[in-house]
Amino acid sequence: MELTAPVINRRFWRDRTVLVTGATGLVGGWLVRDLLAAGADVTCIVRDWVPQCELVRSRDLEKCGVVRGDITDQALLERALGEFEIDTVFHLAAQTIVGTANRNPVSTFEANIQGTWALLEAARRSPSVKQIVMASSDKAYGDQTVLPYCEDAPLEGRHPYDVSKSCADLIAQAYAKTYRLPVAITRCGNFYGGGDLNWSRIVPGTIRSLLSDQRPVIRSDGSLIRDYFFVEDGTAAYMLLAEKLAADPSLAGQAFNFSNELQVTVLQLVRALTRTLGSALEPDIQNHAANEIQHQYLSASKARSMLGWKPLFTLEQGLQKTAHWYRDFLSANGQSR
Repeated sequence: MELTAPVINRRFWRDRTVLVTGATGLVGGWLVRDLLAAGADVTCIVRDWVPQCELVRSRDLEKCGVVRGDITDQALLERALGEFEIDTVFHLAAQTIVGTANRNPVSTFEANIQGTWALLEAARRSPSVKQIVMASSDKAYGDQTVLPYCEDAPLEGRHPYDVSKSCADLIAQAYAKTYRLPVAITRCGNFYGGGDLNWSRIVPGTIRSLLSDQRPVIRSDGSLIRDYFFVEDGTAAYMLLAEKLAADPSLAGQAFNFSNELQVTVLQLVRALTRTLGSALEPDIQNHAANEIQHQYLSASKARSMLGWKPLFTLEQGLQKTAHWYRDFLSANGQSR
Protein backbone atom coordinates (compact mmCIF):
# COMPACT_ATOMS: atom_id res chain seq x y z
CA MET A 1 0.00 0.00 0.00
CA GLU A 2 1.38 3.40 -0.98
CA LEU A 3 1.12 5.84 1.90
CA THR A 4 0.60 9.58 1.80
CA ALA A 5 3.68 11.74 2.38
CA PRO A 6 3.51 14.97 4.39
CA VAL A 7 3.21 18.12 2.28
CA ILE A 8 5.94 20.56 3.32
CA ASN A 9 5.96 24.27 2.46
CA ARG A 10 9.64 24.47 1.60
CA ARG A 11 9.44 28.16 0.68
CA PHE A 12 8.32 29.04 4.21
CA TRP A 13 10.90 26.88 6.00
CA ARG A 14 13.97 27.35 3.81
CA ASP A 15 16.79 28.84 5.96
CA ARG A 16 14.34 29.62 8.79
CA THR A 17 16.06 29.40 12.18
CA VAL A 18 14.14 26.93 14.35
CA LEU A 19 14.60 25.73 17.92
CA VAL A 20 13.17 22.34 18.92
CA THR A 21 12.97 21.33 22.57
CA GLY A 22 12.40 17.65 23.27
CA ALA A 23 14.14 16.75 20.01
CA THR A 24 15.24 13.32 21.28
CA GLY A 25 11.64 12.32 22.01
CA LEU A 26 9.17 10.52 19.76
CA VAL A 27 7.65 13.57 18.09
CA GLY A 28 10.81 15.67 18.24
CA GLY A 29 12.89 13.28 16.16
CA TRP A 30 10.37 13.15 13.33
CA LEU A 31 9.78 16.90 13.49
CA VAL A 32 13.51 17.60 13.13
CA ARG A 33 13.58 15.25 10.13
CA ASP A 34 10.77 17.14 8.41
CA LEU A 35 12.22 20.55 9.24
CA LEU A 36 15.60 19.58 7.82
CA ALA A 37 13.91 18.18 4.70
CA ALA A 38 12.21 21.55 4.28
CA GLY A 39 15.53 23.38 4.46
CA ALA A 40 15.21 24.85 7.96
CA ASP A 41 18.23 25.73 10.08
CA VAL A 42 17.50 23.64 13.19
CA THR A 43 18.87 23.91 16.72
CA CYS A 44 17.98 21.33 19.39
CA ILE A 45 18.00 21.53 23.18
CA VAL A 46 19.35 18.16 24.38
CA ARG A 47 19.53 17.17 28.04
CA ASP A 48 20.15 13.41 28.00
CA TRP A 49 22.13 11.46 25.41
CA VAL A 50 19.91 8.69 24.00
CA PRO A 51 22.01 6.86 21.39
CA GLN A 52 19.12 4.75 20.07
CA CYS A 53 16.67 7.62 19.63
CA GLU A 54 15.59 8.36 16.07
CA LEU A 55 17.32 11.75 16.05
CA VAL A 56 20.70 10.13 16.70
CA ARG A 57 20.18 6.90 14.72
CA SER A 58 19.13 8.82 11.61
CA ARG A 59 22.18 11.08 12.01
CA ASP A 60 19.88 14.09 11.73
CA LEU A 61 21.38 15.44 14.95
CA GLU A 62 24.66 15.90 13.08
CA LYS A 63 22.86 18.39 10.81
CA CYS A 64 21.60 20.52 13.71
CA GLY A 65 22.99 22.99 16.16
CA VAL A 66 22.99 21.38 19.60
CA VAL A 67 22.65 23.11 22.98
CA ARG A 68 23.27 20.74 25.88
CA GLY A 69 21.24 21.56 28.96
CA ASP A 70 17.95 21.41 30.83
CA ILE A 71 14.69 22.97 29.66
CA THR A 72 14.24 24.53 33.12
CA ASP A 73 17.43 26.59 32.69
CA GLN A 74 16.04 29.95 31.57
CA ALA A 75 19.46 31.55 31.15
CA LEU A 76 20.55 28.74 28.84
CA LEU A 77 17.35 29.13 26.81
CA GLU A 78 17.83 32.88 26.49
CA ARG A 79 21.39 32.32 25.30
CA ALA A 80 20.29 29.73 22.73
CA LEU A 81 17.48 31.90 21.37
CA GLY A 82 19.80 34.90 21.10
CA GLU A 83 22.98 33.33 19.77
CA PHE A 84 21.20 31.21 17.15
CA GLU A 85 18.83 34.11 16.30
CA ILE A 86 15.84 31.80 16.55
CA ASP A 87 12.73 32.74 14.58
CA THR A 88 10.41 29.79 15.31
CA VAL A 89 10.22 27.60 18.41
CA PHE A 90 8.63 24.17 18.84
CA HIS A 91 8.35 23.40 22.53
CA LEU A 92 7.94 19.64 22.87
CA ALA A 93 10.15 18.88 25.88
CA ALA A 94 8.20 17.14 28.64
CA GLN A 95 8.10 14.15 30.95
CA THR A 96 5.37 12.21 29.13
CA ILE A 97 4.90 8.93 30.99
CA VAL A 98 1.80 8.82 33.22
CA GLY A 99 3.23 6.12 35.50
CA THR A 100 6.43 8.09 36.00
CA ALA A 101 4.39 11.18 36.86
CA ASN A 102 2.46 9.21 39.48
CA ARG A 103 5.69 7.97 41.06
CA ASN A 104 7.69 11.19 40.69
CA PRO A 105 5.31 14.14 40.48
CA VAL A 106 7.88 16.83 41.36
CA SER A 107 10.24 15.97 38.49
CA THR A 108 7.24 15.94 36.16
CA PHE A 109 6.05 19.33 37.41
CA GLU A 110 9.56 20.74 37.00
CA ALA A 111 9.93 19.53 33.42
CA ASN A 112 6.41 20.22 32.22
CA ILE A 113 5.45 23.37 34.13
CA GLN A 114 8.72 25.10 35.04
CA GLY A 115 10.17 24.11 31.68
CA THR A 116 7.27 25.82 29.95
CA TRP A 117 7.48 29.11 31.82
CA ALA A 118 11.27 29.15 31.44
CA LEU A 119 10.97 28.71 27.67
CA LEU A 120 8.19 31.28 27.30
CA GLU A 121 9.93 33.84 29.50
CA ALA A 122 13.14 33.38 27.52
CA ALA A 123 11.17 33.85 24.30
CA ARG A 124 9.52 36.99 25.71
CA ARG A 125 12.99 38.46 26.22
CA SER A 126 14.19 37.45 22.74
CA PRO A 127 13.16 39.90 20.01
CA SER A 128 14.00 37.49 17.16
CA VAL A 129 11.27 34.95 18.10
CA LYS A 130 8.25 35.28 15.80
CA GLN A 131 6.29 32.04 16.32
CA ILE A 132 6.06 29.46 19.12
CA VAL A 133 4.14 26.20 18.88
CA MET A 134 3.71 24.58 22.29
CA ALA A 135 2.69 20.95 22.68
CA SER A 136 -0.04 20.47 25.25
CA SER A 137 -2.12 17.28 25.31
CA ASP A 138 -5.65 15.93 25.47
CA LYS A 139 -4.72 15.06 29.07
CA ALA A 140 -4.95 18.80 29.86
CA TYR A 141 -8.74 18.48 29.68
CA GLY A 142 -8.85 15.93 32.49
CA ASP A 143 -11.77 13.56 32.83
CA GLN A 144 -14.74 15.29 31.13
CA THR A 145 -18.35 14.14 31.05
CA VAL A 146 -19.00 15.83 27.68
CA LEU A 147 -17.18 14.28 24.72
CA PRO A 148 -15.55 14.82 22.32
CA TYR A 149 -13.24 17.39 23.86
CA CYS A 150 -13.53 20.78 22.18
CA GLU A 151 -11.05 23.60 22.65
CA ASP A 152 -13.44 25.66 24.79
CA ALA A 153 -13.77 22.88 27.40
CA PRO A 154 -12.23 23.71 30.81
CA LEU A 155 -8.79 22.34 31.62
CA GLU A 156 -9.39 20.12 34.63
CA GLY A 157 -6.44 17.78 35.11
CA ARG A 158 -6.54 16.01 38.46
CA HIS A 159 -3.65 13.51 38.43
CA PRO A 160 0.01 14.63 38.28
CA TYR A 161 0.63 14.28 34.54
CA ASP A 162 -2.77 15.73 33.59
CA VAL A 163 -2.28 18.65 36.00
CA SER A 164 1.15 19.38 34.54
CA LYS A 165 -0.34 19.67 31.06
CA SER A 166 -3.28 21.79 32.24
CA CYS A 167 -0.88 24.18 33.96
CA ALA A 168 1.53 24.45 31.04
CA ASP A 169 -1.37 25.07 28.68
CA LEU A 170 -2.74 27.89 30.85
CA ILE A 171 0.72 29.41 31.24
CA ALA A 172 1.06 29.58 27.45
CA GLN A 173 -2.34 31.26 27.20
CA ALA A 174 -1.29 33.76 29.88
CA TYR A 175 1.87 34.71 28.01
CA ALA A 176 -0.11 35.20 24.81
CA LYS A 177 -2.79 37.30 26.49
CA THR A 178 -0.64 39.38 28.86
CA TYR A 179 2.57 39.80 26.86
CA ARG A 180 1.26 39.25 23.31
CA LEU A 181 3.72 36.40 22.92
CA PRO A 182 3.08 34.67 19.56
CA VAL A 183 2.42 31.20 20.99
CA ALA A 184 -0.19 28.72 19.77
CA ILE A 185 -1.05 25.45 21.50
CA THR A 186 -1.54 21.94 20.19
CA ARG A 187 -3.64 19.33 21.98
CA CYS A 188 -3.18 15.87 20.50
CA GLY A 189 -4.13 12.40 21.56
CA ASN A 190 -1.78 9.53 22.37
CA PHE A 191 1.10 9.71 19.91
CA TYR A 192 2.39 6.50 18.40
CA GLY A 193 4.95 5.77 15.71
CA GLY A 194 8.40 4.43 15.03
CA GLY A 195 11.09 5.69 17.35
CA ASP A 196 9.19 5.52 20.64
CA LEU A 197 11.59 3.70 22.97
CA ASN A 198 9.37 3.96 26.04
CA TRP A 199 8.53 0.26 26.07
CA SER A 200 5.93 0.72 28.81
CA ARG A 201 3.71 2.43 26.23
CA ILE A 202 1.12 0.23 24.60
CA VAL A 203 2.24 0.46 20.96
CA PRO A 204 6.00 -0.16 21.21
CA GLY A 205 5.53 -2.62 24.07
CA THR A 206 2.94 -4.63 22.13
CA ILE A 207 5.00 -4.71 18.95
CA ARG A 208 8.17 -5.79 20.76
CA SER A 209 6.29 -8.59 22.53
CA LEU A 210 4.64 -9.84 19.35
CA LEU A 211 7.91 -9.79 17.39
CA SER A 212 9.47 -11.82 20.23
CA ASP A 213 6.60 -14.35 20.19
CA GLN A 214 5.43 -13.20 23.62
CA ARG A 215 1.93 -12.24 24.69
CA PRO A 216 1.51 -8.45 24.78
CA VAL A 217 0.75 -7.01 28.22
CA ILE A 218 -2.22 -4.70 28.86
CA ARG A 219 -1.79 -3.05 32.27
CA SER A 220 -5.44 -1.88 32.42
CA ASP A 221 -8.55 -3.98 31.83
CA GLY A 222 -8.34 -3.07 28.14
CA SER A 223 -11.47 -0.91 28.12
CA LEU A 224 -9.75 2.51 28.35
CA ILE A 225 -10.68 4.56 25.28
CA ARG A 226 -7.97 6.69 23.74
CA ASP A 227 -7.47 8.97 20.76
CA TYR A 228 -4.39 7.56 19.00
CA PHE A 229 -2.52 9.92 16.69
CA PHE A 230 0.27 8.98 14.28
CA VAL A 231 3.52 10.86 14.88
CA GLU A 232 4.00 11.90 11.25
CA ASP A 233 0.53 13.47 11.28
CA GLY A 234 1.60 15.31 14.42
CA THR A 235 4.73 16.80 12.89
CA ALA A 236 2.82 17.95 9.82
CA ALA A 237 0.20 19.57 12.06
CA TYR A 238 2.84 21.38 14.14
CA MET A 239 4.53 22.78 11.06
CA LEU A 240 1.22 23.85 9.54
CA LEU A 241 0.24 25.66 12.74
CA ALA A 242 3.55 27.56 12.76
CA GLU A 243 2.98 28.61 9.16
CA LYS A 244 -0.57 29.76 9.91
CA LEU A 245 0.57 31.63 13.03
CA ALA A 246 3.13 33.52 10.96
CA ALA A 247 0.41 34.58 8.53
CA ASP A 248 -2.26 35.34 11.15
CA PRO A 249 -1.03 36.70 14.52
CA SER A 250 -4.59 36.50 15.89
CA LEU A 251 -4.01 32.76 16.34
CA ALA A 252 -1.70 33.53 19.27
CA GLY A 253 -3.11 32.16 22.51
CA GLN A 254 -5.43 29.75 20.72
CA ALA A 255 -5.40 25.99 21.16
CA PHE A 256 -6.08 23.43 18.45
CA ASN A 257 -7.00 19.77 18.78
CA PHE A 258 -5.48 17.42 16.21
CA SER A 259 -7.05 14.00 15.92
CA ASN A 260 -8.29 11.26 13.59
CA GLU A 261 -11.46 11.48 15.71
CA LEU A 262 -11.56 7.76 16.41
CA GLN A 263 -12.54 6.14 19.70
CA VAL A 264 -10.33 3.09 20.17
CA THR A 265 -10.05 0.91 23.25
CA VAL A 266 -6.65 -0.35 24.35
CA LEU A 267 -7.79 -3.91 23.60
CA GLN A 268 -8.92 -2.93 20.08
CA LEU A 269 -5.55 -1.29 19.43
CA VAL A 270 -3.61 -4.34 20.62
CA ARG A 271 -5.71 -6.61 18.40
CA ALA A 272 -5.19 -4.29 15.43
CA LEU A 273 -1.43 -4.53 15.98
CA THR A 274 -1.71 -8.30 16.34
CA ARG A 275 -3.45 -8.49 12.94
CA THR A 276 -0.92 -6.12 11.37
CA LEU A 277 1.94 -8.37 12.49
CA GLY A 278 0.14 -11.59 11.54
CA SER A 279 0.19 -12.98 15.07
CA ALA A 280 -2.37 -15.17 16.86
CA LEU A 281 -1.17 -14.35 20.40
CA GLU A 282 -3.77 -13.18 22.92
CA PRO A 283 -2.95 -10.27 25.25
CA ASP A 284 -2.17 -10.68 28.94
CA ILE A 285 -4.72 -8.36 30.61
CA GLN A 286 -3.34 -7.49 34.05
CA ASN A 287 -5.84 -4.81 35.14
CA HIS A 288 -3.63 -2.91 37.59
CA ALA A 289 -3.40 0.54 35.98
CA ALA A 290 -4.21 3.45 38.31
CA ASN A 291 -5.00 7.16 37.96
CA GLU A 292 -5.99 6.82 34.30
CA ILE A 293 -8.78 8.72 32.53
CA GLN A 294 -11.37 6.23 31.27
CA HIS A 295 -12.51 7.87 28.03
CA GLN A 296 -10.74 10.44 25.84
CA TYR A 297 -11.84 11.64 22.43
CA LEU A 298 -10.99 14.87 20.59
CA SER A 299 -12.88 16.96 18.06
CA ALA A 300 -10.61 18.37 15.35
CA SER A 301 -13.30 20.53 13.73
CA LYS A 302 -11.56 23.79 14.70
CA ALA A 303 -8.29 22.74 13.07
CA ARG A 304 -10.14 21.63 9.95
CA SER A 305 -12.11 24.86 9.61
CA MET A 306 -9.52 27.44 10.70
CA LEU A 307 -6.29 25.83 9.51
CA GLY A 308 -7.50 23.70 6.61
CA TRP A 309 -5.92 20.70 8.32
CA LYS A 310 -6.71 17.03 7.81
CA PRO A 311 -4.84 13.88 8.81
CA LEU A 312 -2.60 12.29 6.20
CA PHE A 313 -2.76 8.73 7.55
CA THR A 314 -5.50 6.37 8.66
CA LEU A 315 -5.01 4.35 11.85
CA GLU A 316 -4.34 1.27 9.73
CA GLN A 317 -1.68 3.05 7.67
CA GLY A 318 -0.04 4.50 10.75
CA LEU A 319 0.13 1.10 12.45
CA GLN A 320 1.61 -0.46 9.32
CA LYS A 321 4.36 2.15 9.12
CA THR A 322 5.00 1.84 12.85
CA ALA A 323 5.21 -1.96 12.76
CA HIS A 324 7.63 -1.77 9.83
CA TRP A 325 9.91 0.63 11.73
CA TYR A 326 10.04 -1.59 14.83
CA ARG A 327 10.57 -4.76 12.82
CA ASP A 328 13.67 -3.20 11.24
CA PHE A 329 14.87 -1.65 14.51
CA LEU A 330 14.50 -4.75 16.66
CA SER A 331 15.92 -7.03 13.97
CA ALA A 332 19.00 -4.81 13.67
CA ASN A 333 19.42 -5.07 17.45
CA GLY A 334 18.84 -8.84 17.58
CA GLN A 335 15.63 -8.49 19.60
CA SER A 336 13.06 -10.10 17.30
CA ARG A 337 12.50 -13.23 15.30
